[in-house]
Amino acid sequence: MIEIDNHSDFKNWINIDLKKLPAVAIQSLNLIKYENIIVEKEFEDSLFLGCTLNNNTSAHIVKTGGIVIPNSKKMLFKTHLSHLYNHHILFEGFDINNKQGYKSTLDYNIYKQYIDQGKDKPSSIYISLMRRLHDHSITDALEEVIEGRKVVAIMGGHNMERSDKFYWKIATISRELTQKGFLLVSGGGPGAMEATHLGAYFACRSLKEMKTAVEILSIRPKDAIKGQEYNDWDWLHRAFRVMEKYPITKKMENNSMSIGIPTWLYGHEPPTPFATHIAKYFANSVREDGLLAIAKHGVIFAPGSAGTTQEIFQDACQNHYAAYNSNPNIESYVSPMILFGVDHWTIKRPLWDLMVKISENRPYGKLLYLTDNENEILEKILNYNPNYFKYPA
Repeated sequence: MIEIDNHSDFKNWINIDLKKLPAVAIQSLNLIKYENIIVEKEFEDSLFLGCTLNNNTSAHIVKTGGIVIPNSKKMLFKTHLSHLYNHHILFEGFDINNKQGYKSTLDYNIYKQYIDQGKDKPSSIYISLMRRLHDHSITDALEEVIEGRKVVAIMGGHNMERSDKFYWKIATISRELTQKGFLLVSGGGPGAMEATHLGAYFACRSLKEMKTAVEILSIRPKDAIKGQEYNDWDWLHRAFRVMEKYPITKKMENNSMSIGIPTWLYGHEPPTPFATHIAKYFANSVREDGLLAIAKHGVIFAPGSAGTTQEIFQDACQNHYAAYNSNPNIESYVSPMILFGVDHWTIKRPLWDLMVKISENRPYGKLLYLTDNENEILEKILNYNPNYFKYPA
């Protein structure tokens, strides 16, 4: 089904010289000015998702076979988006001069409503349905953005501080992979996730500029708690200061792109504004599985705790069964799994030996790596050829 999310394409479709129009999905458009022509047409199986319409026009669409799903007036979020979020949308209302600036943002207030309406147990079926519709539109918009792109994910701990040596290493890896045409994604939160997007953000700038940015980001309040930098009152403020100092210009946009994929389940952690695109979900299960599934050119697992451990096993399961492929009629591919941090993954969280054992005699066993070396990671990602590691259809 063709999707229409701009007025130019809508005008071309609505003006087709037919009374009964071919079925399409129209997304997030204000259609008030087209009402005179809409009531002259028929819309069997067409979808009007998150569009602005008056009641009479909506009734006509439904009467002629169409489906109208408007945005909910009770929710702070739109139940249907045609494009992913960005920091301008989620952090609307943020005041860099206000210590409590984050609490004025759309992102925080959606989280607050999420808690008030029942986090894991929504207080009504209406609320749970609105959340599912929202998440469906996020997945649809995400698929459009990543189409044809070589996606690499970097996973790691949310409690990694900006002064941590791995924070800088992750940022340099992400910067170079972005420069070489890869699209970097992460869980979109603080710590190792933020480092991923910082690196992509600085893909069109020098390492010296990125180093200065990290120095600005790393200055914490005197009473800061170790391992909880995301709770610093100025965590977001420092990020916005860096973005003011080093803005992404129009010319840089396409070459500094990255996608953060956070969730309101962990809404006490603000998403990183360094991601140029933000696919934020309510359902963490959908977000987690989908994030790993789209990273068909590899996943780098930086030091982390329970969440990163879960992601290692989840990615191993996807590789074990070659579970994801865009075309079920051709071979399915497996992709690299790189455990970044020898000490962390052999001593602190000794998963390496287990991963080697469970991947024995499986194609993805040849794509399992353990290293402390950024250059080795780059080499493994750059030299990966999916045609060498495939399952029969």
